Amino acid sequence: MRPDPATAVFETQRPRLLRLAYRMLGSRAEAEDIVQEAWLRWHRSDREAVAEPAAWLTRIVSRLCLDAMKSARARRETYPGTWLPEPLIEPADEDTRADNITLTLMVALERLSPLERAAFLLHDVFDQPLDTVAATLQRSPAATRQLAARARAHVRIDQPRYEIPRKEGEALARAFFEACRAGDAAALGAMLAADVTLRSDGGGKVLTFPNAIHGVDRLIRLYLGLARKPGPQMEFLGHAVIDGLPGFVSRVGGHVQTTAVEIADGRIAAVYITRNPDKLTGLTGCKS
Repeated sequence: MRPDPATAVFETQRPRLLRLAYRMLGSRAEAEDIVQEAWLRWHRSDREAVAEPAAWLTRIVSRLCLDAMKSARARRETYPGTWLPEPLIEPADEDTRADNITLTLMVALERLSPLERAAFLLHDVFDQPLDTVAATLQRSPAATRQLAARARAHVRIDQPRYEIPRKEGEALARAFFEACRAGDAAALGAMLAADVTLRSDGGGKVLTFPNAIHGVDRLIRLYLGLARKPGPQMEFLGHAVIDGLPGFVSRVGGHVQTTAVEIADGRIAAVYITRNPDKLTGLTGCKS
């Protein structure tokens, strides 16, 4: 049975609204809740008075996200250890991405105020006209332009340096996994950038590193220590593209985790490990 016209209109917008809400909040579960609330408001609205459903729904989702971001920021102030966005794993057969946001940039967006983040995403990523963004944020166009400019300045240094072919990224990610599991100092030294940074998120529920770790020497010592530690070895479960970055899904002692790597000039510049089980439900899209 075909959906009614109102449902059909909404379903055409759902994927874009989910992407927007996820980019605003960094949580797939919260993004789904926001989009569901937008559906309820769409269903209750006077739809004949809505000239542009896409713009109307974007405005509703954006404002709901802004409200949610206030409480989310408060929760993250008391979050145990490092907070990372939920890993968004792209389908293995998908060659194009819906936007150019990577995990590195998602981490950088956390430094922005809710209004700066919204202005940047709506204008720079989702191509909303400045006047439309200003109306959504209930700010003047001049103030909105300043918000977007400040956001752009903050995240510019964290933009990915360049993209690499998927196969090349998979090969480097797999080599990194093997070197970590074996504790191969020479291999790690050859593939890690001098200023490499590792961030890991366990949410206080799984053992992880509470603070970011900087520098190739510290990371090599860390992985050498882990490889020599008695206990179960890390098991490779499959390649994955995680928020635009090459990576893999693995298991250590019964705990599943994702590892994403940012590659610059042929070396790994950043490592992002997510172990918080609340952020790893329903993992899909990885391949062995």
